[in-house]
Amino acid sequence: MPDPTVPPTPPVPLDALLAREDLGLRRVAGPSGPGVVVHWVHTSEMADPYPYLLGGELLLSAGVHIPDGAGPGYFDAYVSRIVAAGGAALGFGLAPVHDTVPEALAAACELHGLPLLEVPPRTTFSGVARAVWQLMAQARLAELRRVTEAHQSLASAAARPNPVPAVLHQLSRRLGGRAVLFGPEGTELAAAGRDQGAETGAALARLARVVRPTGTDHRPAPAPGGDPGRPGPASATDTLAGVRLTAYALGAGHGFVLGVAAGRPDSGDHTIASVAAVLLALLTGEQQSGTGAARSAALVRLLLGGGPEDVAPLLGGERWRVVHARPDAQAPDALAASALGAALGSALVDPAGGAVRVLVPAGREPRAQPGWTLGVSAAVGPLDWPAADTQAARALARARATRAPLVVHGVRPALDDLVAPADADAHARLLLAPVEGTPALVDTLRTWLSLHGSWDRTAVALSVHRNTVRQRIARCAALLETDLDDPDVRMELWFALRRT
Repeated sequence: MPDPTVPPTPPVPLDALLAREDLGLRRVAGPSGPGVVVHWVHTSEMADPYPYLLGGELLLSAGVHIPDGAGPGYFDAYVSRIVAAGGAALGFGLAPVHDTVPEALAAACELHGLPLLEVPPRTTFSGVARAVWQLMAQARLAELRRVTEAHQSLASAAARPNPVPAVLHQLSRRLGGRAVLFGPEGTELAAAGRDQGAETGAALARLARVVRPTGTDHRPAPAPGGDPGRPGPASATDTLAGVRLTAYALGAGHGFVLGVAAGRPDSGDHTIASVAAVLLALLTGEQQSGTGAARSAALVRLLLGGGPEDVAPLLGGERWRVVHARPDAQAPDALAASALGAALGSALVDPAGGAVRVLVPAGREPRAQPGWTLGVSAAVGPLDWPAADTQAARALARARATRAPLVVHGVRPALDDLVAPADADAHARLLLAPVEGTPALVDTLRTWLSLHGSWDRTAVALSVHRNTVRQRIARCAALLETDLDDPDVRMELWFALRRT
């Protein structure tokens, strides 16, 4: 996690400030090197600036606080408090109080390892602060340009014929390290970049296990009664011998992990690696357990005349549920439909029309999803998939009408199971003959009966006005020449409608 006390801008190397000829700064004491950076500038004439510092500041002072005759003890206490507060450096102005930097101050800075800069009279403290902000803006612009170029190169790599190695190569090149794709079993599937050594590779593999979902590889088993499919954290970091290790979980609990080993922890590196993780999640989603190839084989078999019973084994199950879903907000798009399928545990998704249809193995019980209204069929074999599709559609209509997040089609034996199918079908055709030529009337009657004659809920389920429902029901009553307020009539009609 980022440090909340550090601003979201790149720090400025102290050497970059010293290189500005317009400032004329000079290092008087303290350490030098590229490791000294400044996060911001603060001006204070307090004898004890500790309460006013957050850390990482270039503290500017004209020495107003220094009493006459101050000795080494005063400067030692002053500098030690700056260092304790995390100050990055001290800038001492030569005007208007002091003509030179006190030797005791320089000695204290040298002793405590605090860089001490001499600020000439011609340079204002506000000018130093402005120079720091300018350098920060330049560094930020360079970082954004670097991240943008990395995004473009990763996207181009993902579009190549062999995208996974290409994305790993671009990632390792942009971060100056090594990128590894681990499979669900913890094996190294692909890698790119300079090998960091066996010890670093083993540490990266161990870190990948931290983010892999429970139930895969060697992650600890969940406690009794726990969820065996509970995902781990989305990412994890560690450091080994100056090398920063990061692991990113790919996809919705499929077990693929991206591991990165790089030396520099630049602020843009996480953004670049996150984009690569998203691309690799999309690329590996089709590969898990061979589902992409299985779906292709199933499609070919169907196109060549195979039946649903021949295709089902390729898809991984004998009994299935059909789920119909509608989003609570805007119309579903392909990305939202794919995300819904992943949440339900199936890649067999059809986003056509205003609803999304998902074919889910019977062993995965569909659950309510935030932002969606779901209708679920009974678990059926491949030959009954069309009937299950109808069940799911009716369950969705009932869920929308009752404002329930999920409705499952009932599976208990019905009255029509007691009547011979041929006789029941003949009776249904005869009873519904006056309205069977108008699908809108049949659908309205079925929905109205299923919702116990509620005009408002039927209107919601059918996405029509309640007056339209009243007109259609009145038309059905006239064509059928019956009283729809009679419960016996309603029962008989419902019996017939279940056969259509």
